[in-house]
Amino acid sequence: MAWLAFLLVSLPWAAAGAGTQARSSCSVPSRQQPWVDGIQVLMENSVTASALPNPSVLIAMNLAGACNPEAQKLLTYELVASDTTDLTVGQLALSIMALTSSCRDPGSKVSVLQKQMENWTPAGPSDELTAFYGPSLAILALCQKNSETTLPIAIRFAKALLANASPFNVDTGAVATLALTCMYNRIPVGSDGSYRTLFGQVLKETVEKIGVEIKDNGIIGNIYSTGLAMQALSVTPVQPNKKWDCEKTLATVLDNIKQGKFQNPMSIAQILPSLKGKTYLDVPQVTCGSDQVSPTVLDYPTPVPTSASNITVTYTINNQLRGVELLFNVTTQVSVRSGSVLLVVLEEAQRKNPMFKFETTMTSWGPVVSSIHNIAENANHKTYWEFLSGRTPLNEGVAQYVPFNLEHITANFTQY
Repeated sequence: MAWLAFLLVSLPWAAAGAGTQARSSCSVPSRQQPWVDGIQVLMENSVTASALPNPSVLIAMNLAGACNPEAQKLLTYELVASDTTDLTVGQLALSIMALTSSCRDPGSKVSVLQKQMENWTPAGPSDELTAFYGPSLAILALCQKNSETTLPIAIRFAKALLANASPFNVDTGAVATLALTCMYNRIPVGSDGSYRTLFGQVLKETVEKIGVEIKDNGIIGNIYSTGLAMQALSVTPVQPNKKWDCEKTLATVLDNIKQGKFQNPMSIAQILPSLKGKTYLDVPQVTCGSDQVSPTVLDYPTPVPTSASNITVTYTINNQLRGVELLFNVTTQVSVRSGSVLLVVLEEAQRKNPMFKFETTMTSWGPVVSSIHNIAENANHKTYWEFLSGRTPLNEGVAQYVPFNLEHITANFTQY
């Protein structure tokens, strides 16, 4: 999901952490840079007047240095004019950071987020760790604006995170690490020393859990959580016991880019800052104005297209949840062009058999399947449609995942 550094708001904070921590970062070799430029262009080309404004894309664009100033201006304008009434705290936080990285005043958005987080009810010890994802972004955004007023919120957040016993989630752990690193470096002079101790303890435990998720090939969690994890490990004041080889992680990420794994603008937005040696903590330090020079991208490679032959995919829809009236397990086989995304498989299955009718909801990650055979996800019941290849959950959305020949894809109505 490398985005960090920070702006000191007032003199009392300067002695307690001016600037960022020493970074454990690595850089893309110059001969590989065209691949990075290629996915950046792909991400920026997704910005259109009809597309859903994505603050993560604008943050990445500003941290990397926009190749397309017109897309940058359009996205900034859309976020300035957007209605934030129904945004979650995480979405609102990303909007604030996006505008900050554009040197635009977020206005009342900051005070609204501050109020929402002051009224925030921490997740319980057994709740999913992902419940901390949005609040982590909120604390990060507020820390960059006024870390002193954020301190009481961050203390409550850290204590709740420390008490949580649910399975670890790399994306959430990475964003929490960024937020608490910001707070750790901005403890006010004269504050109770226990605050730094608390933040340090949570950082140590969280970073250690991130370390456990480092694979032999350098991937952290999965390929799409690696970007945020790289940011976290590059700036945290503590490192995991399992040594992180940044160069190995970078090499594997570049291999995945060459294989076409990064086609979704949101996935690019989360990996691009790390590839440019930046993190979310660098948001307040972005240089804006006419003196900013946009990088020139003359040519860049693209992944080799797959063959145009047809493949056969087995597709199962399954609903066995108690409390749902209509239970079913139905399988069909469909033939699609090799290289087609999963969404095409779903559309073909729906064309063949109305029982496979489905609906999608548009998100910043693209379309998400929200209903199949009139069985819809329900946030209150914590139900959703999970897609699996065999028994393995997919890491990509239906508009990004490319099935292979004779693969068995299952859409399983499940509960989290």
